[in-house]
Amino acid sequence: MSTSPNSPAKSPLADIRLQVMWNRLLSVVEEQARALVRTAFSTSAREAGDISAGVFDLEGRMLAQAVTGTPGHVNSMARSVIHFIREFPVETMKPGDAYVTNDPWKGTGHLYDIVVTSPAFHNGKLVALFSCTTHVVDIGGLGQSPDGRQVFHEGLFLPLLPLMRQGVIDDSVMRIVRANVREPVQVEGDIHALIGCNGIGEKRLSDMMAEHAIDSLDELGTHIIEKSRAGMIAAISKLPRGTWKGHMRIDGYDAPIDLHAAVTIHPDHISVDYAGTSGSSIYGINSPMCYTEAYTAFGIKCIVAPTIPNNAGTLDSILVTAPENTIVNALHPAAVNARSTIGHMLPDVCFDALHQVIPGQVPAEGTSNLWNLKLGAGHGMTGTIGNSRPFMVTTFHSGGAGARPTLDGLSATPFPSGVRNVPVEITETIAPVVIWKKEYRQDSGGPGAQRGGLGQVMEVEHREGAPFGIFATFERVKYPARGRDGGKSGANGRLSLASGQELKAKGFQTIPAGERLVVEMPGGGGYGDPAKRDPDAVKRDVRLGLVSEEAAKATYGSDGD
Repeated sequence: MSTSPNSPAKSPLADIRLQVMWNRLLSVVEEQARALVRTAFSTSAREAGDISAGVFDLEGRMLAQAVTGTPGHVNSMARSVIHFIREFPVETMKPGDAYVTNDPWKGTGHLYDIVVTSPAFHNGKLVALFSCTTHVVDIGGLGQSPDGRQVFHEGLFLPLLPLMRQGVIDDSVMRIVRANVREPVQVEGDIHALIGCNGIGEKRLSDMMAEHAIDSLDELGTHIIEKSRAGMIAAISKLPRGTWKGHMRIDGYDAPIDLHAAVTIHPDHISVDYAGTSGSSIYGINSPMCYTEAYTAFGIKCIVAPTIPNNAGTLDSILVTAPENTIVNALHPAAVNARSTIGHMLPDVCFDALHQVIPGQVPAEGTSNLWNLKLGAGHGMTGTIGNSRPFMVTTFHSGGAGARPTLDGLSATPFPSGVRNVPVEITETIAPVVIWKKEYRQDSGGPGAQRGGLGQVMEVEHREGAPFGIFATFERVKYPARGRDGGKSGANGRLSLASGQELKAKGFQTIPAGERLVVEMPGGGGYGDPAKRDPDAVKRDVRLGLVSEEAAKATYGSDGD
């Protein structure tokens, strides 16, 4: 905590005490997140960890976030608490209250992510706010498709609402939710899990405050934010001053999209401006500004200051701007269901600029966009389905990450999202599908001195021989992940039927009865000249089946022998 010239300097022991409490606060929010994962109903939370959890001061500044979770949820949730405070002033909050929203512009970017914020009391005094987010399996509307033309098509919109008053849930809100979703048990269960994990956070925070004999987080909060901001400034000060520009072209829905980022290094902060980026789409691939800010800040921080804890002090050191009605700053009522299509690409756009600032320290492009299998069936969705049961399921999967300057890219690993791949056994348990194949996609990693991560191949069929649908939101089909410093691009993605018919990378499509869906996920870009790859690494790749003998000979001049 800063001191004035006339105030006594803080003792080293006091500083250590604050650090101990900071670490304890991090454990509090981690337990909050784990409670959400353990009690949630949907696979997105239980299996993939598509959540966020954090604690905030009474001004709405994030003090700590759980490592468990995704940057899009965490960093946009960090902004959403401000909106809750404006709508429900802290002086009106009472023990047992909770508030809810899925407003894409005040929450986490699309209707599928529900945010719950709750006040935390200690000895009857309001001391903090806990907030958490999860991706629910369904929110009504057109389903998980990017085909909507306005947010009104995309499902149930919950404005900032009181969800619970003094321990009593507002059943009117829950009845509206149940009446508008295809999986009411799972969605209602997830909302209860959100409420419960905030309650766990409140209890553990109160225990910590009692143990350390404090009745306020003011001093600790100031310490956390100032120390983190100072760390960010120190990291930024090591970089040269100036502006560098990054660019990426991606598939888009019906036309390519150009993403432009101008990254400017200032003495005490970094600014990112997306001027020149393509305009907003008529389809649901637009990103609201809160989501754009979330992934931009994450990407910058990964390179510039990866070890500094994420909180208001670090986030405020990264300023993001974008012209209105661009695809990275879409305004209401734009369709935003598949906003991750754009948002997940933004770290790589910034990396394109940062590579010019600090060459040799920035990885190659990866798949970035998740290749989630969002599957469903139902009357009117996939025809008259007869005796087969309707279902809706989201199962998380990914292509390869980009190669790193000194290491190969991680295979089947989502970056920047951070979610986990969902085991096929889980998917087959909760949905009437059979996953016949899930394996690394040979030769998909971009060649280089360091090879890009491999994508996956999956084959899926309806267990009962009925038709089913896929809500496709895939990228890197036309424009693959680019290599860096002489590295080659990763393999393009592809969506098709086992019979050979190619499917669109975006939009809802029906898989006919008896057909298998084939999903070939893209690979990450390579790093450095392939001719400089260690021959032993090439041999290992061939032996493990990651690279074919033919590709090894053509690319690296070796067949692996």
